[in-house]
Amino acid sequence: MASEIMYAEVKFKNESNSPGTDSNSAAAPEVKPTPHLSKPAGPTLLFTSLMALFLLLAISFLVAFIFYFQKYSQLLEENNALRGLNYTELSCTKDHSLKKDKFWSCCPKDWKPFSSHCYFIPTASANWSESEEKCFSMGAHLMVVHSKEEQDFITKILNVHDAYFIGLSDPGHRQWRWVDQTPYNGIATFWHPGEPNNDKEQCVIVNHPRSSWGWNDSPCSVKQKSVCQRKKIYV
Repeated sequence: MASEIMYAEVKFKNESNSPGTDSNSAAAPEVKPTPHLSKPAGPTLLFTSLMALFLLLAISFLVAFIFYFQKYSQLLEENNALRGLNYTELSCTKDHSLKKDKFWSCCPKDWKPFSSHCYFIPTASANWSESEEKCFSMGAHLMVVHSKEEQDFITKILNVHDAYFIGLSDPGHRQWRWVDQTPYNGIATFWHPGEPNNDKEQCVIVNHPRSSWGWNDSPCSVKQKSVCQRKKIYV
């Protein structure tokens, strides 16, 4: 009898611990899931699209600016080449190596063409500064020698009895400079043997004192012939 009671109590306790068996026990409150509140995608997507469009427009504007700036620079250079010149005729040759919108390379009448430049020898003698001013008035500058081929070309049309200023001078301490700011290359030079030899002679002439043409330092105040040089005109 005692064992049955004990079993009944144990059984009762076990049943009372089982979920859902006690109809009188309070039901656990139902927990509703909280909806996740996300930010609307519309404004973010719109902002990203606007930024991408702005970046694309900026790149397009930059490309267009570079293109038209190059065109403007080329046109400005050509206009400067023609401005202030005291000649009215050009001598042109067909040049198939040019860009598709340029067909002719031209030099002013009486100027000698070589490579990408034109050369002119004024008849009057002048000192170095006056010679440079004369060249400048024709849209040119005193000759800058870029190569042996150029040196040989110009000396073939010079008079062996004259000396000619070129665009090389020394502002001090034997720091030779070309008038067009071309770097002076001490290797690609055509000095006569033993030249330059006088610190007070700060300008350069090309002459033929003995058996060959070459460079010689000379006083800038001495009146000499000169050689003017300018870029070709392309049309």
